[in-house]
Amino acid sequence: MLGSRTSDDVVPSLEAGTPGKGQYRCAECGYGITIHDELPTCPMCAGTAWELTPWSPVGNARRGAERRALL
Repeated sequence: MLGSRTSDDVVPSLEAGTPGKGQYRCAECGYGITIHDELPTCPMCAGTAWELTPWSPVGNARRGAERRALL
């Protein structure tokens, strides 16, 4: 599980083509990107909505460990 949300959590999303800088996750499939330009269409699912992901070295390491555990 990459993260948990309650029904009260609202994560604003940005559309492909919007200027952005930082780490984002596709709202459709969860694919992650780091960009310094405009948001693309998701290369995995062709989704167009992106959610800003707060960056933290500890959080990134934990998410990487969770992904490896799923493999």
